[in-house]
Amino acid sequence: MRVIATAGHVDHGKSTLVRVLTGMEPDRWAEERRRGMTIDLGFAWTALPSGATVAFVDVPGHERFVPNMLAGVGPVPAVLFVVAADGGWMPQSAEHLAALDALGVRHGVLAVTRADLADPGPALERARAELAATSIGEVEAVAVSGATGAGLDDLRAALDRMVAALPAPGVDLPVRLWVDRSFVIRGSGTVVTGTLGAGRVSVGDELELAGSGRTVRVRGLQALGTPEGSVAATARVALNLRGVDRGAVGRGDALLTPDAFLLTDLVDVRVTGGQVADLPAAVVLHLGAAAVPVRVRPLGPDTARLRLARPVPLHVGDRALLRDPGAHGGAHRVAGGVTVLDVAPPPLRRRGAAAERAAVLATLDGRPDPAGEVRRRRTVRRAELRRMGVPPPYEPLAGDWLVDPGHRDDLRRRLGDEVDRYARQHPLEPDAPVEALRQALELPDRALVEALVGPPLIARAGRVGRAERPPGLPAPLAAAVERIRADLAEDPFAAPDADRLAELGLGHREVAAVVRAGALRRVGDSVLLAPDALDVAERILRGLPRPFTLSEARQALRTTRRVAVPLLELLDRNGVTVRLPDGRHDMTSPAATH
Repeated sequence: MRVIATAGHVDHGKSTLVRVLTGMEPDRWAEERRRGMTIDLGFAWTALPSGATVAFVDVPGHERFVPNMLAGVGPVPAVLFVVAADGGWMPQSAEHLAALDALGVRHGVLAVTRADLADPGPALERARAELAATSIGEVEAVAVSGATGAGLDDLRAALDRMVAALPAPGVDLPVRLWVDRSFVIRGSGTVVTGTLGAGRVSVGDELELAGSGRTVRVRGLQALGTPEGSVAATARVALNLRGVDRGAVGRGDALLTPDAFLLTDLVDVRVTGGQVADLPAAVVLHLGAAAVPVRVRPLGPDTARLRLARPVPLHVGDRALLRDPGAHGGAHRVAGGVTVLDVAPPPLRRRGAAAERAAVLATLDGRPDPAGEVRRRRTVRRAELRRMGVPPPYEPLAGDWLVDPGHRDDLRRRLGDEVDRYARQHPLEPDAPVEALRQALELPDRALVEALVGPPLIARAGRVGRAERPPGLPAPLAAAVERIRADLAEDPFAAPDADRLAELGLGHREVAAVVRAGALRRVGDSVLLAPDALDVAERILRGLPRPFTLSEARQALRTTRRVAVPLLELLDRNGVTVRLPDGRHDMTSPAATH
């Protein structure tokens, strides 16, 4: 199936043409049929001579209903442009064409209607010239009459040739279904319709309702009024949804493949069809079936930053248009087309940042540039890059993190510098904590620091140091430790008290460095012993009659309660001893370790 939108001035016969081509009534409302004027979107379909199926999105032509028209043409790749022979080129002809040009529509057929009422030549010549000057370019043109049927076979053949020339839809791409209708069917629940421009939808699929944080399940699926189990792009589809009330979804909402699009309210764009400096500060962005108020901040001659009133799902390269509803006169209301260049742009806080940003945007063309995208961001999650519509250029450095190769090499150099700086500033702990290095390198994840470590750097115990500089102690600190160990050699459990530690210059930081280096062992909060103190204590305690009391252990160890209490508690925790219900202690099996 292929989907085509109509376009053209009000009362030029768009709906009549769709009606005679398809045999279906595109006007859904009784008021539309009573007034003979399309107000909202209509839908009909037919088979072309080749057997290909084409669905029409019939749009209103009146200037008051241009937002409805844009909701219809936004997701559609081709157009049947209609001009009446007896009316000629009109204001809404110009506005519709300006909108199609802004959206970058490149495929179309021109139908000059009511050829039985006037010579179609002048209208055909003018319309072909107008279309040729836009993205649509040269098109086949056919003069027809809905009343007499003249030219309809030629029009069907022209549509067939255009449809055959359309690029193949991306059926493997993620789904972004812009909702153009939402209603409730008794007994079935909420139904939404839209043009499936890419991807595939199947019964049972879970889709994300953009902006709500909710997922919905496809309960039923129709294409052209026929129930289907699965439908691939391009197609007009109706989805019966489970898990959503009618009031929760409406025109302009989008159903998405989960985690495939970035919801954003800030984008950098390239503007076509006008000067950025001439844009109003406030306009409306039309994308798919959505219409979102935006604020415009000019950056360069043809680039700008848009602040959207609400987040929408966008990819790099998306096309949209800006419209100024307050402007006077048809095509002038189309303020310009936009190509999305960046869906997650950096903040502009520094003086001169806007000019620098404009220089970067001048190098972008709206086509995904995987390596360039990572280079500009330096570090980015692979999943986030995919949500931007950009395929990852290489494997992550750590976890899901992609790092630009040039930035990675610079980070490795800086990592060594930061390790050396930390060693100079903290002589008691020459190895730098990973978290301190993460902050110094302004990295988003500790895993990146660990992934950057390589010779001559080495990671050990949550820290990073130089392999040729094993953890050690400054000379004054090492001398103090030697004096304590000399004391403990004569009396292993005569732990130095606070006065002795102060005399040796061992404050809290120094004690922590000594323990971290393994030069002394901390037993309790304020007790320091030799590194082998637990082995010595076990050997002595195994010589006591069992079980034994705290006092008996204290006497055997020739120490005080200040040392004996935390020492026995540590031995209990390590499984060397066990505390009995009566408060005494017993030894465990000699095979127990600590």
